[in-house]
Amino acid sequence: MDSMELGRENWRSFDRGIEKEWLVANGIGGYASSTVIGANTRRYHGLLVASLNPPVERHLILSKIDECLMIGNETYNLYSFRTPDFTMKGFEYQVAFEYNPLPLFTYNVSDVFITKEITMVYGENTVAVVYHIYNGKKAAVLRLTPLVNFRDYHHNSVKSHMVFSKRKIDRGVVINPYNIYGIDITITCDKADFTPAEDCWFINMYYPHEAERGLPAVEDHYIPGFFDVYLAPGEDKYVTIIATLEKKIKERDGRTLIKNEKERIAYLVNQAGFTDDFARELVIAADKFIVHRKSTRSKTIIAGYPWFTDWGRDTMIALPGIALVTKRFDDARQILYTFSRYERDGLLPNMFPDSDNLPAYNTADASLWFFEAVGKYIEYTGDYEFIKDNIYITMKNIIHAYKNGTRFGIRMDGDCLISAGDAQTQLTWMDAKIGHYPVTSRHGKAVEINALWFNALKVISRLAEKFGEDGTHYEKIAQKVKVNFEKTFWNEEKQCLYDVITDDFRDGSVRPNQILAVSLTNPLIEGEKARKIIEKVLRELYIDCGIRSLSPEEEGYKGVYTGDQYNRDLAYHQGTAWTWLLGQFITAYARVFGRNEKLDMFFKPLRNHFFGDGCLGSVSEIFDGNPPFFPRGCFAQAWSTGEILRAYAENILRAGN
Repeated sequence: MDSMELGRENWRSFDRGIEKEWLVANGIGGYASSTVIGANTRRYHGLLVASLNPPVERHLILSKIDECLMIGNETYNLYSFRTPDFTMKGFEYQVAFEYNPLPLFTYNVSDVFITKEITMVYGENTVAVVYHIYNGKKAAVLRLTPLVNFRDYHHNSVKSHMVFSKRKIDRGVVINPYNIYGIDITITCDKADFTPAEDCWFINMYYPHEAERGLPAVEDHYIPGFFDVYLAPGEDKYVTIIATLEKKIKERDGRTLIKNEKERIAYLVNQAGFTDDFARELVIAADKFIVHRKSTRSKTIIAGYPWFTDWGRDTMIALPGIALVTKRFDDARQILYTFSRYERDGLLPNMFPDSDNLPAYNTADASLWFFEAVGKYIEYTGDYEFIKDNIYITMKNIIHAYKNGTRFGIRMDGDCLISAGDAQTQLTWMDAKIGHYPVTSRHGKAVEINALWFNALKVISRLAEKFGEDGTHYEKIAQKVKVNFEKTFWNEEKQCLYDVITDDFRDGSVRPNQILAVSLTNPLIEGEKARKIIEKVLRELYIDCGIRSLSPEEEGYKGVYTGDQYNRDLAYHQGTAWTWLLGQFITAYARVFGRNEKLDMFFKPLRNHFFGDGCLGSVSEIFDGNPPFFPRGCFAQAWSTGEILRAYAENILRAGN
């Protein structure tokens, strides 16, 4: 596998050192994440961000551990941070960072070398930090100071509002936040006693990423005390710190926990069966998104780290790459089955709530993406029996509801095309709103909704035939859709497809949604018009790691996604480039032009991004539409990862066999 190894040239300064991040997940929605120099630059960074109600209710528990090496009368701070008026430059002692598949830091002070490796315990809100110290000729002390918190990961804490109590235990401490019954933070060290500190705090940690997003950017953390690890001259010592919300620590040896996690990941990589390095690394990236949801007692797909939970649309788009290409077929079955059980009036959940309330159903496309996911499931598994016994009735309910009309004005018109919503609703994936009003209003007949509708009709028609039923009525509707779609959506002037059609308006904005008319398993547009669509998208929308949401030649284009939420929402679908669309584009390109050298070139910048930009070993949600195309949004996104893996496996690896 390609190794993600970085050296000092990546952190010559603090600002350079915080450009790259890392992520480890625990399979229940929790995670550990920071920068490659260990300086937290987001409110979402932390060594333990726990999910109290998997995979939601995420809380920051352990912000970081500050390491201080004392040799004689000299003190060396190995940790880095920034406050509004000071920068700690512990990264000056850092000589290496490796991520494969866990983050590994290496430090050097005089004749002392220290490595630090971080893992989470799969299925637990537990993090283990393992230090390996190669001491020099003098006795030394490594002081390890945990910075503790307990707050929703969308917020910041201040000292005046924080309440903690603690009690010392053997080689550790138990901390209770806010006198909450049943919530205890346990921190232990296997090679040192805990020394309590009284009224000790870290004040004003500064988060530059939050400042850039127009959000509160300083935070305080509680310091309960520290662990002093004593090192004899020439001693070689391993030290494990564990922080957990679990009632019992099952394994205290961090090296065993690291070994267990690496073996789990190796099993998943081998199960997927790829020999290609990029594909194998994408399999590792995909694993972070498959998590257990407590409320449904089944697997689901987290939409993105650090701030998204699970969404219906994102799950269905991501599922082929995340769970099928990786051969995690049981997980795929759980996900499809669970979402099918929550179908209401032909709609699948847009998102599950954090409580026991009913899910939100405000989406016109999640149900239709469900058909593409089911079709892909059959393609990869041949498991018709599962679909017939568990999924088929839901699929028929969806078709019936869309045909006869359901919530949010979703209905089939006389031309057999689907219309949805009104001026106040936003039912497609371009769903940013300012207040109650959509930035990109797309009510009426949206191009991708009808491409998905045609695909759904073709999928269920074939299933009906397979299951001994008469599917001709589905096929008849599909053929009417095919004829009327081309007549309705073809924009002769721009030689591509209209984006949205209403009774009195045709939106000729050049947007990427038209790609789906060519890329889905059952394409609506083929031949010369398909070629013109893909050429148009390539000329005006393609950037090296994504597809712009609006052409720079269109009025309202915004090529930089930054600033406060108002300005970010204005740009979200008005020029910002999306990586998940690139997967669909590559499939459409391959369908139109076949296997050629340009197809390989689409993946070169993606490899560079994956191995050396943004969050290492992850694929970002979005990029600026303008050069130099900075990665933005979630630094690890499920449908970005899933679609790139799917497109790479299907259009490069499979096509090359």
